[in-house]
Amino acid sequence: MSYQSVLNSIVSLFKGEMGDSLVGVYLHGSMAMGCFNPTRSDIDLLIVVQQKKDIEIYKQIAAKLIQLEDEIQLAKGIELSIVLESMVNDFVYPTPFEFHYSAYHKEKYRDNIDYFCGGYDDADLAAHFVITYHRGVVLFGKPIDAVFKPIHDQYYVQSIVSDVENAVEGIVGNPDYYVLNLSRTLFYLRDSKIASKREGGEWAADELPIEYEDLICQCLAKYNGEVEEIEVEEVLLVNFATYMLTEINDLIRLKQENNLEVSTYENI
Repeated sequence: MSYQSVLNSIVSLFKGEMGDSLVGVYLHGSMAMGCFNPTRSDIDLLIVVQQKKDIEIYKQIAAKLIQLEDEIQLAKGIELSIVLESMVNDFVYPTPFEFHYSAYHKEKYRDNIDYFCGGYDDADLAAHFVITYHRGVVLFGKPIDAVFKPIHDQYYVQSIVSDVENAVEGIVGNPDYYVLNLSRTLFYLRDSKIASKREGGEWAADELPIEYEDLICQCLAKYNGEVEEIEVEEVLLVNFATYMLTEINDLIRLKQENNLEVSTYENI
């Protein structure tokens, strides 16, 4: 099954389950930004609806997503959240969501008919909204700029920084994830660019101290599926994470001290 067929199946699923309440289905993340790797990447989606649905409807959606994933055998699978249009139009941070599905929750949905992830707040949605606004793709429904609005810079920064704040502890176990996410976070803080992991890594390879170039290039190669493993010493990974978090925190502090805000976001 082609990826376009997969996306078409997802749209059909939500049109059937949400009916007239469905505002739109929006693709974001690596597939929207042209760097999808089928062995490493999720299919990232936001589903915007007008009204809440019964929990049983969401459980039914989870069951159908599991069936679809089992049929197409994606390595990482589908990750999506359903959010109310009112929460998108009148942004709240952290943002409430109605339903969430991802690889982490898949087996819980499969094994427990009572399991349900929804009705909580998620700080990550701020980043998803910003990326969708600037880099997203409409799969169905209203145009992106008719639904999503620019978000205050501080919320986007909080959202992306929350993904890397534990980098020193986590980078040895997951080097490419942290190296590339740290890179795109610093890229945004320095240049106000909304970047993918690949774009962040390519920027970092050119802009950061030469001692980190090989590490970054290895992480890019792994992300691109060109190598299986990254061969670097643990001390270099920890040093990189420490350096990057220092740079990130210094820039955030400087913005706060000078009351600087980025009022608009730029594409690459």
